[in-house]
Amino acid sequence: MTLNPFTQPGAFSWCELLTSDPDAAKTFYHGVFGWTLKDGEVGNTPYTVIEVDGHEIGGIAPLPPNAPDMPPSWGTYVTVEDVDQTIQKVQELGGKVLMPPLEVPTVGRFALIQDPQGAMLAIISYTAR
Repeated sequence: MTLNPFTQPGAFSWCELLTSDPDAAKTFYHGVFGWTLKDGEVGNTPYTVIEVDGHEIGGIAPLPPNAPDMPPSWGTYVTVEDVDQTIQKVQELGGKVLMPPLEVPTVGRFALIQDPQGAMLAIISYTAR
């Protein structure tokens, strides 16, 4: 049985780099790992999908315009069945919601949470892939 991280609740399913210089990052990571990089957009934002051996594993995007002081960083996503129910559990267990749920057309619904120790993580429920 093969794990499908896009449908398996609790699985790490996506890694994403937000950076001040996506072009330099693409050059660097392609050179280091040999990743296949496919440029496109999510909404009106440039977005590069990272592929390894034909499998999409992550993305590279510019820093959000409303967060000019944010340092470049990698983030990870964990698949959940229901983002709203997961947010409720997070809050019940002492965590915080840093970014409320957001729908990304053709991708899914996600939110950014923080555990009681301060670590951040994105949760996502994917549209059928």
